[in-house]
Amino acid sequence: MIRNSIYPSINSANQRYKQSTFTKKYRNVMESLVLEEVEAQIQSIPQKTAKHIKPSEVAAYALNRLPGLYATGKRGWQKQWHKGKTELHPKITASVRQGIIAVQRDLLRSDIPINFDEEQTSQEALQKMKVLLQRDDISWKNVVNIMEQTLLETLRGKVTWRKSGRSDDELFDWEQYPQHQSS
Repeated sequence: MIRNSIYPSINSANQRYKQSTFTKKYRNVMESLVLEEVEAQIQSIPQKTAKHIKPSEVAAYALNRLPGLYATGKRGWQKQWHKGKTELHPKITASVRQGIIAVQRDLLRSDIPINFDEEQTSQEALQKMKVLLQRDDISWKNVVNIMEQTLLETLRGKVTWRKSGRSDDELFDWEQYPQHQSS
């Protein structure tokens, strides 16, 4: 806490630096190696069995049991690829085989896949609240406090928001409804 108050400019500079430079510029070679092995092993099993196996579940199972092989450039990619193909190939093969067995064993479960659209939907909802409440500073961290403040102000007769498409004369007239005014 003291560090933040003594060095506020350093902290804000670090924050700006992190936001501008830490974009994903790396890849996990292991993901490619595992996907290649998943495809090969699924093709080698009977079609009747293979059609019930979700390759993404097998890959996730295997990747959770294998080390990451991250690279940021072509030379690093080649080095990691070679390591994966030589040193780690038996472990990759075994992990994928175990993943296929684990997924087959659990055929009756119905897993609901991750819906990546939910994040976009939540951001759209937040944007709509910004427009409705005419506040650009709303975030998921402060939305409850801002909503509470807005509702209290509205209860006191100070309407600071408006639904898009409405004019000023369509706002709620608090004078006609004294029971809704604060005491």
